[in-house]
Amino acid sequence: MKKNKNTKILGKNVVLVPYRKLHVPKYHEWMKSPELQLLTASEPLSLEEEYQMQKSWLIDEDKCTFIILERVLFDCTGNEIEAMIGDTNLFFHDSEDGKKLAEVEIMIAENSARRKRRGWEAMLLMLRYGCEELAIEIYQAKINMDNEKSISMFQKMGFDKIAENSIFKEVTLERHVDENWKTWLRRETQESKCVEHE
Repeated sequence: MKKNKNTKILGKNVVLVPYRKLHVPKYHEWMKSPELQLLTASEPLSLEEEYQMQKSWLIDEDKCTFIILERVLFDCTGNEIEAMIGDTNLFFHDSEDGKKLAEVEIMIAENSARRKRRGWEAMLLMLRYGCEELAIEIYQAKINMDNEKSISMFQKMGFDKIAENSIFKEVTLERHVDENWKTWLRRETQESKCVEHE
């Protein structure tokens, strides 16, 4: 998405930066993992296909992505590749009642960054960005039934389970955006700020 191509979101422990060409080789290595393929319902791509995918993320207006960086590592080194730990995405749809709906995804690819609430913080930053900058009114998360940690995380964020698909082994959780929830998001991410990414 062109809107976020120069946006950097600074959080307490993570930094969100737009997905750029320089990130592709490391991202491609991550996605060779059968575990990550299963958790993200992804098919392995060739490196060339991954570069094409990155280009579409940059220009397509129906999706938005950020690479997640470990902030302390990025602050020390200034190296985005070394600091990469995952990504977070939005896919836009119109809901049945015409409201702007986004499907949300989060992946913490680096084992060393798991169980440290990096996914929690990065997701909250993305949800807030979507509300405030992209006018999203409804969020949905589609998660593998076996991914109990992710399901639990979204439920703690106020999402409700609305569907189960036993064929795809997937549950769908949903959250309608309202003022109380936006206030909660701002409070949870009060130390964050959006700045220009060079």
